[in-house]
Amino acid sequence: MKNNNERIGKVQEIRRFPVKSILGESLATASVDDRGLCGDRLWAIKNLDGKFGSGKTTRRFQRMDGLFQYRARYEGSNLILTMPDGSEYQGDHIDVHEVLSESLGFPVTLAKEESISHFDEGPVSIITTSALRMLSQELGEAIDPRRFRANLLIDTDSTGYPEDDWVDRTIHIGPTVALRVVAPLQRCVMVNNAQEELKQDARILRNLATNHDAMFGIWAKVVRSGDIHVGDDIILQ
Repeated sequence: MKNNNERIGKVQEIRRFPVKSILGESLATASVDDRGLCGDRLWAIKNLDGKFGSGKTTRRFQRMDGLFQYRARYEGSNLILTMPDGSEYQGDHIDVHEVLSESLGFPVTLAKEESISHFDEGPVSIITTSALRMLSQELGEAIDPRRFRANLLIDTDSTGYPEDDWVDRTIHIGPTVALRVVAPLQRCVMVNNAQEELKQDARILRNLATNHDAMFGIWAKVVRSGDIHVGDDIILQ
C-alpha cells in the first residue's frame, strides 16, 4: 500500500466519448462535475426496445456491430456525429435518427441520457502506463491505450498494476479535482475490436482473463469538481 499524499504520476491523456460505445475525442483540458467528465457518454444509440448500443448484449445493452466506425465530438455544446462515410450531423438534426437507422440497418434513435445512466460501471474510467507496459510485455508488442476507452491515462513510473491498490482511496488531480476509486474495471470483447488503424486482436481479452481476472483499469466517483489538464500532477491520498 502506498503512503498518504504520494505523487503517483501525471495526466498523460484525457478522452471523452460523447456517445456511448462509439469513438470520441482527445482533449487537452476537461471540466469534471458530479456525473464525471462533462458530456461524457451523455448520448447513446438506442434500439426500439430501449437498449443502448454496445459491443455486448446484457439487460441494458444491445450488441450493435460496427459502432467503432462512428465518431462523436462537441463543438461548444453541440454534439457532432461523424458517420462512416465522413458525413456529419448535429445531434439535434431532424434526420439524424433516420440516417443512423439506415446506416446500421435497423431502427434506432440518438438519445440523451435521462433517468437510466449510460455508464457501464461508473463515472470516470482510468488506466495507467504501467499497466499498459505490463500487458504489452505479455503480448510482445505495444498495446494502444485507445483499446480501453478510458477517460484518463495516468503516466506513472510504477510497475505492474499499481491501480489495484488505489481502490477505496482518493486521487487528487491538479488543484481542484478529487476522485474516489471504487473498483477495478471488468473488461469485455470491446477491447479486442478494430478501431481506426488498430486491427481486431482477440489476444487482448484472452490475456487479461488468464493473467488479471479480465480486469484492466479502475473506475472512480467524483468527490470534488473542477477542471483537469494534460500534465496535471496526481496525488494519491
